[in-house]
Amino acid sequence: MPIQAQDIEDLIRESFPDATIEVQGDDGQHFAATVIDESFRGKNRVQQQRAVYAALKGKMDGPAGELHALALTTRAP
Repeated sequence: MPIQAQDIEDLIRESFPDATIEVQGDDGQHFAATVIDESFRGKNRVQQQRAVYAALKGKMDGPAGELHALALTTRAP
């Protein structure tokens, strides 16, 4: 079953409850997400994106992952 944009937002929201999150994409595999959260302040872009990928709980892991591609933009407010 393909993953939906709302599923991705829900997973990210579990780790970043106060974030501004926008997820776009409707083909079930390719998405773009913007995550703006205070916890990113002082972290570089790689650290920010690793935190978001960790929140996805393996949904992007390997060829069997439900989520094929996620263009990710992260920043502090």
